[in-house]
Amino acid sequence: MIDPALAELLLSPWALGVLGLVIGSFLNVVIYRLPLMLERQWWSDVVAQLRDRDSFRRTFAAEAPPGLDQAAGALRRTLAALGPLSLTKPGSRCPSCSHRIRWHENIPLLSWLRLHGRCSACGARITARYPLVELATALLFGAVAWRAGGQPVALLHCGLVAGLVTLAMIDWDTTVLPDAITLPLLWAGLVAAALGWLPAVTLSAAMWGAVAGYLSLWSVYWLFKLTTGKEGMGFGDFKLLAALGAWLGWQAILPIVLMASVIGAIVGLLMKMLGQLREGRFVPFGPFLAGGGLVVLLAGLPTVLGWIGWS
Repeated sequence: MIDPALAELLLSPWALGVLGLVIGSFLNVVIYRLPLMLERQWWSDVVAQLRDRDSFRRTFAAEAPPGLDQAAGALRRTLAALGPLSLTKPGSRCPSCSHRIRWHENIPLLSWLRLHGRCSACGARITARYPLVELATALLFGAVAWRAGGQPVALLHCGLVAGLVTLAMIDWDTTVLPDAITLPLLWAGLVAAALGWLPAVTLSAAMWGAVAGYLSLWSVYWLFKLTTGKEGMGFGDFKLLAALGAWLGWQAILPIVLMASVIGAIVGLLMKMLGQLREGRFVPFGPFLAGGGLVVLLAGLPTVLGWIGWS
């Protein structure tokens, strides 16, 4: 058994805040590399599809032209020339001069401040987003610890926070919410509820939260598509809200969607006024769903329900 005083220290806001800095540094790697890894996999799937003559025959009722094999071969060679890419390899390098980042240049937050936000080799500017993600993760971990009051559930909620920060940033950058994060987050919430590790969420509330989260946005998606012929959101949004329902219970679904919709609309209007809307004139919904989930997690569902007059 861990000494209670030691456990209280390890689960304190300060300790988990420091852990958040370290985790935030790793999240920066995931945010940058996971979309690239997915895109490489998608292009590898394209190579396999171009070489699948049976699939071409079934789809087009004709024989595949010889040019497809040549295109597949050229694409495969191009992919092979890129070299391996994972969350751990290759080591971090400056994108401007390929300088390998040494350990003392990779200390969360402190290294960026010491280097004045520039590469030590070429002086190229290092985006402030890296330390901001580290700082935000640290503050969120500390807030989770403060709210949990030294209880082990804080570690579970820190895992949820890490997943939400990563998903929000990836979706903002790429409009993709990777299954590699949303689905494990969903199952982790259900398992944690089943084991009784989430004091405020029963297994029943978690299960129906996942169902309500997925089906609510799924229904909106199809209603909008059947009405307008357009797709208003991606399937990743359904899975993210299902994951939030698994962690926070079905009662949290409507408050999260309401908060995400209002904040998303405000941000979208501001971006439109500033001319910063991306091609297609849309704003990804995932970051606002993640933000709504964080508000419910940190403020508590009863408090949030009180804000909207449902207490």
